Amino acid sequence: KGIQMQIPCVVSTWPFGVAANKAAWAILSKGGRALDAVEAGVRIPEADLRNHTVGRAGYPDRDGHVTLDASIMDEHGNAGSVAAMEYIAHPISVARAVMEKTPHVMLAGEGATKFAIEQGFKREELLTPESKKAWQEWLKTAKYKPEANIETKSYGLGTPGGAKNHDTIGMLAIDAKGNLSGACTTSGMAWKVRGRVGDSPI
Repeated sequence: KGIQMQIPCVVSTWPFGVAANKAAWAILSKGGRALDAVEAGVRIPEADLRNHTVGRAGYPDRDGHVTLDASIMDEHGNAGSVAAMEYIAHPISVARAVMEKTPHVMLAGEGATKFAIEQGFKREELLTPESKKAWQEWLKTAKYKPEANIETKSYGLGTPGGAKNHDTIGMLAIDAKGNLSGACTTSGMAWKVRGRVGDSPI
């Protein structure tokens, strides 16, 4: 028997999606817009210092730089994204600003960071002491073997899914009016080559 979905509804990936869903549901349950819900939802793991695959506590690239990717889409098919952005803790909100305030769909690298600061986002160092320590430990061997599906390992929950099942956190929500929106945000693979961008912002 199939699952009967009722609206509003929110779904997301990985165990840390539970807390993200709660934040999204706080908006949806009051008749809020799906776009606001998915942005608010994925901001939770972006701020979670235990989460080394998303946001400000993400593990850095092989050169020690934390670079973040994110994308968002509203019920009309409008989209915005950022890729390889540094120094901004909430890439999902910058992606939304790209969608709503520019004629573009994606901004990358220094341009994305510059745009974010112009929009009032705070520039800050994202490499946390814990992530820096993990990076310095990795440097001892510097074996570059990117590992998909590490999202649950930092939470001690093993690795479900197939080897190609990787998105860090993806979230979809449909609100009481039937509007569907989605968001995805990631710090990418740990110890990646500087400049590497995955499929999350695309």
